[in-house]
Amino acid sequence: MIYFDNSATTQISPEALTTYNTVSQKIWGNPSSLHNLGETAWNLLQQSRKQIADLFSVQPGEIVFTSGGSEGDNWVIKGTALAKQQFGKHIITSSVEHAAVRNSLHQLEDLGFDVTYLPVDGEGRVDPAAVQEAIRPDTIMVSIMAVNNEIGTVQPIKEIGKILNNYPRIHFMVDAVQAIGKGLDDVVFSDRVDFATFSGHKFHAPRGTGFVYKKNGRQLMPLVNGGGQEQGLRGGTENTPGDAAMAKAIRLMKEKETVTVQREREVKQRIMDHLKDFPHVKVFSKNDAGFAPHILCFAIVGVRGETVVHAFEDQGIYLSTTSACSSKKDTETSTLSAMKVPQNIAECAVRVSLGDQNTLAEAEQFNQTFDELYAGFKKILD
Repeated sequence: MIYFDNSATTQISPEALTTYNTVSQKIWGNPSSLHNLGETAWNLLQQSRKQIADLFSVQPGEIVFTSGGSEGDNWVIKGTALAKQQFGKHIITSSVEHAAVRNSLHQLEDLGFDVTYLPVDGEGRVDPAAVQEAIRPDTIMVSIMAVNNEIGTVQPIKEIGKILNNYPRIHFMVDAVQAIGKGLDDVVFSDRVDFATFSGHKFHAPRGTGFVYKKNGRQLMPLVNGGGQEQGLRGGTENTPGDAAMAKAIRLMKEKETVTVQREREVKQRIMDHLKDFPHVKVFSKNDAGFAPHILCFAIVGVRGETVVHAFEDQGIYLSTTSACSSKKDTETSTLSAMKVPQNIAECAVRVSLGDQNTLAEAEQFNQTFDELYAGFKKILD
């Protein structure tokens, strides 16, 4: 089996799984309890928080544990709206955001908020000048993803941040779910970013784990009220084993990040070099600094994406049709549509997304399988 769907989810690492099992069995007290079992769990939770903060050169109090990226996106967007609505109800975002951001904003629109959806260029990238132009006196937030989950575009977060330095009261949120472990920390944690959201299952941590970076001094209203956990920002008994396992997974990821990024670029390039020779193939991703190293989106024009996915699956190779969150829904591909790719081409798009386990040998096997499948598809393309 070759697994090329790492942007959808990753397999939990053996080390993170061991941590999860050990903590579940041995440190199972409630971190809010006053007795020794609770204190032990509390100390481990804070140790995990500090480990994550140290790895990203932020303060432990700026790390808030969540259940994943969707919760983080919902919380930062709606929490900002609740906290700042007396100052305005205008939010700026891009036309290529993940569904967790997009649908959160649609919900706010139903409640009377005004959202500006910025266009993107032919590479799926927002123009910082468009952000500047869209800012109004009642703007309370800008939300732009770090890495596009469909084609891998890296957004100009630093450049947008420079613009927002002139508007210190506007919250700047970055959905960083696809950016972690990809050599992009200087983008995600640049000075002007106020919030960044992360999901554990994207980097070999257990599903149902995640965290939000919340810059000190920035105000958010909680969406989940409870017993005062997570500084009163996110109620509910903490997932101590999950958070400890996530901290372990992040540490392991960071230790080999440089090597992983280099290999992902090499694997991606090997496949791209092969695809360019086929007349019916359209490649939407690039492999330069403007694109993440792990995402490659392409189409065999004339063959629907789901057909390609199942054909590769039959050969033991797993990829997806753009975003896994929408791959089972009969909807337009949001990023490619925003890039003005014709729908008959966009519906043919598939996504290869790499991880630290993928190799050049797998790329060669993919290419060989592609040749065989393309020969079969060519009968209906010519």
